[in-house]
Amino acid sequence: MKDRNKAVPASYLILKKRDTILLSRRINTGYYDGWYSLPSGHIEAGELPLDCLAREATEEIGISFDRKDAKFVNAMYRTKHDETGDRADYFFVLDKWIGEPKNMELDKCDELKWFSLNNLPENLMHHVKLALDLYQKGIHYSELPFNEKFLNPNSRN
Repeated sequence: MKDRNKAVPASYLILKKRDTILLSRRINTGYYDGWYSLPSGHIEAGELPLDCLAREATEEIGISFDRKDAKFVNAMYRTKHDETGDRADYFFVLDKWIGEPKNMELDKCDELKWFSLNNLPENLMHHVKLALDLYQKGIHYSELPFNEKFLNPNSRN
C-alpha cells in the first residue's frame, strides 16, 4: 500500500485596513528569516482552519475577531520545497477586528508594518506573494509545484 501524503496545513491572516495589509518580518526561526509574511500558523491536531486563524491572531498580533467576519480567499497546495514537506495553506481576509495589532512574539518577529497591496516588499515570502496576487485577482484555489525559486532562502548555499 502506498504511503498517504501528510501535508502540513496552515492558516494565514490578511489583515486589511483600507488599501493596506499587515505584514510581519520573521526572525530566529531558520525559515525565511528577514522576510515578511502574514500572521499565520500551523493548524494543530483537532483544530479547524478558522480556529487556528483566531488563535494565531491573538498569539502573534494580540487581536480577536468574530469568525463570521473572516472571508476565505484562497486555498494553496504546495509540494515539498524543503524538509518540512507538502503544505495545504488557507488564506482569509479580515477587515474588522477587536484590539490594536501589536507584535506579541518579539522572539519570532522584529517588525509589524502596514503595506499597500500595490507596493509590497521585495522580501515577501514567495508563496505569500503569490497568494496575495491571486486574492487580488479573485482566484480562490492555487497549486504550487516544486520550483527552486520558492526554496527557503535561509537554507540555500
